[in-house]
Amino acid sequence: MGRNTSRLLLFFILLTLLSTVLAASPTSFCKCTCFGNSTIVALDSKLPSKPPPLPSLADRAAKKTCSDCNRQFCLSYPFCRGEKEENVFTTCFQRDSAKDQAVVFIFIFATVGLLSYAAVRPWIEQWAERARERRNYTPLSGQENH
Repeated sequence: MGRNTSRLLLFFILLTLLSTVLAASPTSFCKCTCFGNSTIVALDSKLPSKPPPLPSLADRAAKKTCSDCNRQFCLSYPFCRGEKEENVFTTCFQRDSAKDQAVVFIFIFATVGLLSYAAVRPWIEQWAERARERRNYTPLSGQENH
């Protein structure tokens, strides 16, 4: 494979990774502490059986953000029902962001690539040396031992 082909392939791989990173969004979680127990709820998960009222269909389609992680949100779930609002504590956090996933994937890809190259490098160098020797040695007919 030529140098330009390798560069083009690497460019397309990075472009694919970039589009994946931009398309993905980190998952937000809401940690609800009620009755001394903590429960973690994904903000993009289905609403509980009795959801808080939403004014319009557009709001239902909107993805929940950390601003939605509040006491009322936690009280709408069965594990918090009956708890006093002042005894409910919330924390919002994100996990597995696209940027983190991309960094880990690129690190693994680069490490495997470098280890693979280090493993096959001696054979590649031997092959290249033999190819150079074959190219440089061309026997001429009619000239044998002088």
